[in-house]
Amino acid sequence: QVQLVESGGGLVQGGGSLRLSCAASGRTVSLFDMGWFRQAPGNEREFVAAIDYSGSNTYYADSVKGRFTISRDTRKNTVYLQMNSLKPEDTAVYSCAAEGSGTVVARWHYWGQGTQVTVSS
Repeated sequence: QVQLVESGGGLVQGGGSLRLSCAASGRTVSLFDMGWFRQAPGNEREFVAAIDYSGSNTYYADSVKGRFTISRDTRKNTVYLQMNSLKPEDTAVYSCAAEGSGTVVARWHYWGQGTQVTVSS
């Protein structure tokens, strides 16, 4: 079993920055690819970014490319999402996912509860 706990969400003005954290525990999460997804009210959950188990390869949705950076600290079993130049359309609940691949929600096995990010205009 794997537990994922997100933190770092909040309210920020447009153009600002936030850093989300996802602390993982349980099975050997250092062997898992990790990802971030988000869900805005009335929308389906969508892929944001992913990082492979080694941290060498990262993947981003076109909507966040160049503004968001995903990283991981294997020693701390933590994955981060640095979000810069935030826009009101980035407002959503951001969730961490583990043991999966790609952009399809159903291909990811473990999920955190999520953290709210609200960007004001």
